Formats: sequence, structure tokens, C-alpha cells
Amino acid sequence: MLYYLYEYLTNHGIHVPGLGLLKYISFRAGMAVLFSLTIALIFGKRIINYLRAKQMGELVRDLGLDGQKQKEGTPTMGGLIIILATLIPVLLFTKITNIYIVLLIVSVLWMGAIGFLDDYLKKIKKNKDGLSGKFKIVGQVGLGLIVGVTMYFHPDITVKRKYLDAKVVNRNNVEQNFMPTEKIAVSTVPFAKNNEFDYSGILFWMNDKDAHEWAWVVFIPIVIFIVTAVSNGANITDGIDGLAAGTSTVILLTLGLFAYLSGNIIFADYLNIMFLPNMGETTIFVVAMVGAVIGFFWYNTYPAQVFMGDTGSLMLGGVIAVLAIILRKELMIPVLCGIFLIENLSVMLQVIVFKYRKRKYGLEYAQNNRLFRMSPLHHHYQKGGFHESKIVNRMIIIGVMLAIVCLITLKMR
Repeated sequence: MLYYLYEYLTNHGIHVPGLGLLKYISFRAGMAVLFSLTIALIFGKRIINYLRAKQMGELVRDLGLDGQKQKEGTPTMGGLIIILATLIPVLLFTKITNIYIVLLIVSVLWMGAIGFLDDYLKKIKKNKDGLSGKFKIVGQVGLGLIVGVTMYFHPDITVKRKYLDAKVVNRNNVEQNFMPTEKIAVSTVPFAKNNEFDYSGILFWMNDKDAHEWAWVVFIPIVIFIVTAVSNGANITDGIDGLAAGTSTVILLTLGLFAYLSGNIIFADYLNIMFLPNMGETTIFVVAMVGAVIGFFWYNTYPAQVFMGDTGSLMLGGVIAVLAIILRKELMIPVLCGIFLIENLSVMLQVIVFKYRKRKYGLEYAQNNRLFRMSPLHHHYQKGGFHESKIVNRMIIIGVMLAIVCLITLKMR
């Protein structure tokens, strides 16, 4: 919004001292993160008090975990803090007509609404199960469909790939190193040289023209799967104080750096990566969300004053998935979102092994010989006597290590 004000005044010959800084993405990103952090810290407390006044406290099931019952009554729906503190700076400092910004705002509102409805049913309607699992899946599939269709068909979503034999080193002529703008379903394969994966290649039995024409049949279902899997992974990870917020911050910072590099043709040329036109604005969105999550983290560290609830966890997972997809980094998700992955897998493996042992050896044996003491994985360590803070800190450290591995891929190729 402020960028358009700058453009309007400049076009009418009005020059306000300092307003020219708004043309720089780096300045607007810095202002966005300061605004989001300030909003989360100042208004976060007011939102927490409001939620407490409305008796939006968490109903804790007795799972036999240390300190669990003391959390009874802690306000939930804290994801509203993240949503508010993200959207206000985004509306102020980004070019809101940018298609990537539109997609990300839709993702925040869409997944935030699904999570809010789940929390609302649990706390206001006293429905302990909340929103039915199948309705959550429908919502996640709906967002995946919106993102997949937009990514594939929208004319403003394009890529510029570098020529394999590019030799121009003069940074003033760097565009000569890149092919013409393409409308193509292509992604980045980590840890590989010449690492572009074209989704049309899956349709190997077709000729090239038909394969590119029908690539959406493969691309859109994959996008739907990624959005569903990552949002569920973030939701499952949100089980102890600060875990989802801390790990999400590391992931978002990494994706923000990828957004800045991919949206700058000079960096894209130097690092030999795809140049994504119009992607630079996404950096502002990402750092705004980072500021919002850190501001929320202020109140969510042990002992938590507020929980993000499904309002926050489903939204964060959905936005991270959409960011990875628009950055053409979706194949990096198993590494970058490794904490989400292992938390998800721990639940799946626990169920599979329990059912197998129950069928083969009986119920009593299965109950006494579970794969994990409790799933998700963070509860396994809690049962093993680890304090919440130690589990969270160590998982964040692992998340940082995984993020560094992803960043190293920029030079490995």
C-alpha cells in the first residue's frame, strides 16, 4: 500500500524526503519485520487477555505427562496473533497485486479459517473432537487445488532458466545468461547438478508437446499432497511449548533467503539457480511472518502463556508448503521440514506397528510393546524424562542443521 503511495506521489512530481526508500525490497522487508514483531509483542498480550476473558482455555487430556495438568486453562487460538501481525505489515509494505503475495494471503486466511473453526468448535461449542478430520482434509485439498491451478495457469507465474553454456560475466548483461521467460511446471532437485525437474517428464509415454500440455494432471495432485502433508505435520508438531513456533521460524527464514536470491537475477546467475520474476516481494511477506512468529514465541515459550491452536499450526504448515511450491523448492521439503516429517512419521509408525502387533500377538502385548512410549515423537521424549524446554531447544538445533544443509545445496551444484 505504501509502495503505491510512493509511486503515485512520484508520478505526480511530489518528492517526499525518505519516501524513495520504499522502492527497495530490503528496506520494505526490514520495516515489515519491525512492524510485525512490534504488533505481536504489543497486541499479543491484549489478545491473550481477551481469549482468557472469553474462557478460550485449553482442555488438557490426562496423558500422564509431567506438568500437563498445569496447562489446563491456558488460552488457545494464539494463531490469531501471528495472522494479525503478518497481514498488517504485508498490506502496508508489499505490492499486494503481486500474484505470489495474493496466493500467500489467501493461504493465511484459508488455513487460518479452518484452524479457527476447529478451535471454535472445541472451546465454544464444547465439542472435544473439533472439526471432523475429513473436513480438515477437504480444506487442505481446497487450498492445494487453488495453489496448483494458479501456479500452472496464471500468466504472471513464470521462470527464467540459465543456459547450460552461459559465459557472460558482466553483471550489466547478466540477462543474456538466461533463456526467455517460460511458463513451465519445473522444480529444483536438491544435491544435483543441472538440477531442474520438469513434471512433464513423468508423462514419459507422451511426446514432448502433449506431455507439457497435460503436466497439470501430475503437478496439481502433487501440490495438493504437499499442502496437506506439511500442514498436518505442523499441526502434529504443535504439542509442547514453543516447538511449532521455534521450528517454523527456522524454516521460514530459510525460505525467505531462497525467495530473495531467486527473485534477484544477479544472485540467480551467480548461484546458477532459476530466476523467478516477481518473486522478490515474497521476501517481505516471509520476514513479516518471521517477526510475527517470533513475537508469538515471546508468549509461547515454557511455561506458555498462550497456545497457537489449530488456528496457528495449520496456517503455518499451509503457508510453508505454499512458499516451498512457489519457490520451486518443494522437493527440498523432506529435509527442510525434517522435524515435521519425523513427527508425522512417528504417529504413522506407532499406529501401524500397534495394529500389526495387536493382530499377531494380541491387544495386551501390543499395549505393552509400543514402538514409541507415546507419539508424536516429542511425547516419547517427555515420557523418557526429558524436560519440555530441552526437547524444544534440541529440535530447533536439529532444524537449524537441516536448514544449513538446504542452504549448502546452493553451492553444491
